Amino acid sequence: MRIVVIGGGKVGKKISEQLSQEAHDVTVIEKNLEVINKINSHQDVACICGDAIDYEVQKEAGIESADLVIGCTSSDETNMFSCLFAKKFGAKNTIARVRNPAYYNQLNYIRDELGLSMVINPEFVAANEISRIIRFPSAIKVETFAKGKVELLEFKLYKESPLVGKSLYEIRNSFNVKFLICALQRNSEVIIPKGNIILQEGDKLNIAASHENLEIFLKKIGGLKRKIRTVMVIGAGKITYYLCKTLQNINIKVKVIEKDMNACNRLVELLPDIDVIHGDGTDKQLLEEEGIDDVDAFVSLTGMDEENIILSMFANSKNVSKVITKLSQSTFENLTDSFNLDTVISPKDLTSNIILRYVKGMNNSMGSKLNCLYRIINDRVEVLEFTVVKGCKIADIPLAQLKIRNDILVACIVREGKIIIPEGNDYISEGDNIIIVTSSLNISDVEDIVVSVDK
Repeated sequence: MRIVVIGGGKVGKKISEQLSQEAHDVTVIEKNLEVINKINSHQDVACICGDAIDYEVQKEAGIESADLVIGCTSSDETNMFSCLFAKKFGAKNTIARVRNPAYYNQLNYIRDELGLSMVINPEFVAANEISRIIRFPSAIKVETFAKGKVELLEFKLYKESPLVGKSLYEIRNSFNVKFLICALQRNSEVIIPKGNIILQEGDKLNIAASHENLEIFLKKIGGLKRKIRTVMVIGAGKITYYLCKTLQNINIKVKVIEKDMNACNRLVELLPDIDVIHGDGTDKQLLEEEGIDDVDAFVSLTGMDEENIILSMFANSKNVSKVITKLSQSTFENLTDSFNLDTVISPKDLTSNIILRYVKGMNNSMGSKLNCLYRIINDRVEVLEFTVVKGCKIADIPLAQLKIRNDILVACIVREGKIIIPEGNDYISEGDNIIIVTSSLNISDVEDIVVSVDK
């Protein structure tokens, strides 16, 4: 597909990189020549220096024949209006990044009036991700599928875990719980596991099951942490606003520390019931005075990755039950284990995954509809949820009879609300939601899970 990305910042750069790796024809429009030079030196994409609101610039980028235009500059207004112009000039689909909380209640109206295919708010998406993890504090990450019926939980194995030294066969036979260990990371290696693999200390597991079965499983292995009732947040930016708004609704007490008085006042004006402290979140004495030793969760959301890492390490030293760290730059992503960080949130990664899911959905064949796409284990494994539609070539055939690719694991089948952890005799049918895990990043349809299918 022909895709135009407007803006070459952190999000735009990530999106253009992922889409070009998927063999799409990508053009980036960016005003900053230095940014363009950096993209050109690392990516196989076309770059145009100019203002995306300028028709001549859009025309040079091939906007009239573009399948998709993505507006992701730092300006909401530029994103919206450039997508509006692109749509008027012939672009088939448009996506705009809109971040300002002032637009929060108007997103559906903005989308419909401007004819946008999608509006994305990265901060809102990140806040939702954090709130999910706070609801399930045992997890490093939590993703949901099939309208919340299936959850994918990532957690780390420590030395005292009863799973260490056991094979997946042994674990499956030891617990009377329906779950599937569908991916694991061992040091730098990513494994789609078979039944005979032996789990080791330090492995990061991704387990799929219903919320209830995950709670039962974690309780049995001694990995279920107490529920979170108090949260300390450092930084009063947009993510903090959306997060506090969400946590208020589930009766979790939040304390925010922010050194910018104007930011404090804005947050208090929007959420008067939130406890906002004006002070430097990097001040150890202040954190102790405000009760870091007693909180259930600590979330570091400042604008500096270095600060977030140091603050999270300090919270870990205080044995805070759940520590969540926001990272914006890719520089530190591969060093999170070295820093002993619990859960890391990247708004740009979350945003790019949503857009990638949309693009893959546009590519779908008649065999299925793509509902969800998440990338896990440093973007090296994809978890996808498809709805099987009429005409799917591999429907109603036992999985054991299908030549399923080696890098594919069928994790769950959801049929009429019932979760099936599939075995060889199980099959998929029209209307099922099927969740697959793969180390291949070129799956866009449920029929792609087999070696070959007569389409």
